[in-house]
Parts: sequence; structure tokens; C-alpha cells
Amino acid sequence: MVILSTAGKRILIVRLSAIGDVVMASPLIRALRDRYPEAHIAWLVQAEAVSLLAANPRLDEVIVWPRGEWQRLWRERRYGQLLKAVRVFRRALRARGFDLVLDIQGLMKSGLLVWMTGAAERVGLGSREGSARLMTRVVDKPRGDKRIGSEYRRMAEALGLSVEPFEMDLALSAGDASFVDDFIAKHGWQSGYAVICPFTTRPQKHWIESRWSPLAACLRAELDLPVVMLGGSSDREAAGRIAAGEAGIIDMTGETSLSQAAALISRARLLVGVDTGLMHMGIAFAVPTIALFGSTRPYLDSGRDNTRILYKALDCSPCRRRPTCDGAFTCLREIDVDEVVATARELLA
Repeated sequence: MVILSTAGKRILIVRLSAIGDVVMASPLIRALRDRYPEAHIAWLVQAEAVSLLAANPRLDEVIVWPRGEWQRLWRERRYGQLLKAVRVFRRALRARGFDLVLDIQGLMKSGLLVWMTGAAERVGLGSREGSARLMTRVVDKPRGDKRIGSEYRRMAEALGLSVEPFEMDLALSAGDASFVDDFIAKHGWQSGYAVICPFTTRPQKHWIESRWSPLAACLRAELDLPVVMLGGSSDREAAGRIAAGEAGIIDMTGETSLSQAAALISRARLLVGVDTGLMHMGIAFAVPTIALFGSTRPYLDSGRDNTRILYKALDCSPCRRRPTCDGAFTCLREIDVDEVVATARELLA
């Protein structure tokens, strides 16, 4: 067990990406703050996830890894400037004088950044790709734990932190709160709305596209819930097809920042989504949430009474990145619109 000797120590969490994992790892912020109220607590992250952390009052600092700049210099074969940029960043990390650094990503890229800090205590979570050699200690990931964020809970336990409750810790800025206030006022949705999150990084995690439009129509007609659709700019084409099938959908795909999307989710009466960071935010904000899992099943216990996980376990489940169904995606196809609507009705009763 790692226990810092004084209250004024400096702690760094390293989880660079992805958005869903940053969300699920966020309980560590409060757990560390409760244990070390006077410590300086920072998080090192890629630029796309900064807005999820920047408004958190329990974090003293969010450090951005300039990954894009380094990649650009590499592509342009400006190796001397890349080496200089890496050295500048390393000096900046070392100058902060971190005592304890947590690599909760466990990859070589995160491990190298942890090593650059020069911290005396470097604790990795399930470290692989050789990154274990850069740690002073490695905490194994749990096996068979069906709770959301179970690996981050395991890290907290190894550090002697309190894990009850172990709830995700997201905060909104005043600007994001104003954004959602204006959005609700503009549409006259003071009585509430639903959010759908159909998109994620891999097709085998997607629900059947043709079912989102009839689902939105049922939510509006049967549950009196207008529907907002959220996603990234790369999802606009698919979002356009879904919105074309149901005129009542307000398509905000690619139209919001990540933190504005989080703000819209925080005020929703219902969220339906696939295994994506936006869906996990519904659980973080205690919004009634329906999670549609297929090739991946990151958890079965969300820790919330108002979450339902729809998951059809087949002999091949979960296949993760190696589906064997030749694109049939049977596990997701077996979740039909009627089941989702019935589940929504139960959650809102």
C-alpha cells in the first residue's frame, strides 16, 4: 500500500484517453482529495478530454500532453525539434516535483510520461507493453468484477483510499450550464427531453442504425420526450440518416463541444446509448440511462438504480475487437425497439 507521509504532497493521475475511460476513472479524483485534502492533485490528459476535467474543483491542475504537436513534427521529419519539444515537456513535468504518479492507462506511452516526471513513487495499473519496467509498483487489474470502473476501484484500494461510494466525478463550467439553460429555453423543453448516443469508435459496438429513428418516434409519442442526438463531427453522415427517419429529432451531432454535450446529458430525463463515453456520462450525472452493449461489455453493475444494461450474451460474447459474426452483430440485433421502450417506461415510472 502506498501512503504519502504528509498532507502537502503532489500527486499526478495519468490517463490520456479515451473519453469513456477518463469518465470512469474520475472517482479517483474525489478519493484522493478525501484522503489528502491539502495535496496538489493534477491530471495529465490529451487535449480532447481536457474539458471533462477543467471545471472540477477537486483538481488543482490539468496538464495537456501535446500529442498532436509531437505527431506533426514526426510526420514532417523534424526530429530535432521533436526531441527538443520532448525535453521541454519532460523538464516541465519534473519541475512540478510530483511525489506520487499513477499510470492508470498502463501502456508504454503513458508509462514513458510517468517516468519523465521523475517521481519517487510510480504506480501502474495492469502495466503492459513493457511499461511495468518504468514503474516502482504495478497493481493488477481485477478479474470478474462486474462493477463500473472496477480497475480504477482496484487502484484506489491499493492506495488505501476510500471506495465507498466510488462515483464518477464530473463538473460543468458556468458557461456549459448557461449553454444548456439557453438550449432548453429555446426549445421550450422545461418538462424534459431524452438524449440518444448512437455512435462510438467501432461498428461492432453500434446498435442497428435503422432502429434509432423508430425509437425516437416512440419516445416522443409514447413517453412525451423530445429527442436530442449527440455525437462527434465524424458521425454527422450517419446522424443525418437517422434524423431523416424521424423529423422530431434535434440533431446536435458535431454541433457541441464535449463539455456542452455533457451539460445536455446532465439535464436529460433519459439517455439511451451504446458503449461510448457520452453514455457513461449519463450514469455519472445520475440520469436514467439505458446502455446497449454488444461486442463489448465493460460492466454489468453501474452502481445506479436508474441504469439498465441491455446485453444479450451469446457463445461468442463479448468478442471485443474480433467479431466472428461476419457483420451480423446478432447480440445487438436481438435488442429490439420494443424492449428499449419498455425499459424506458419502467425507468421513468
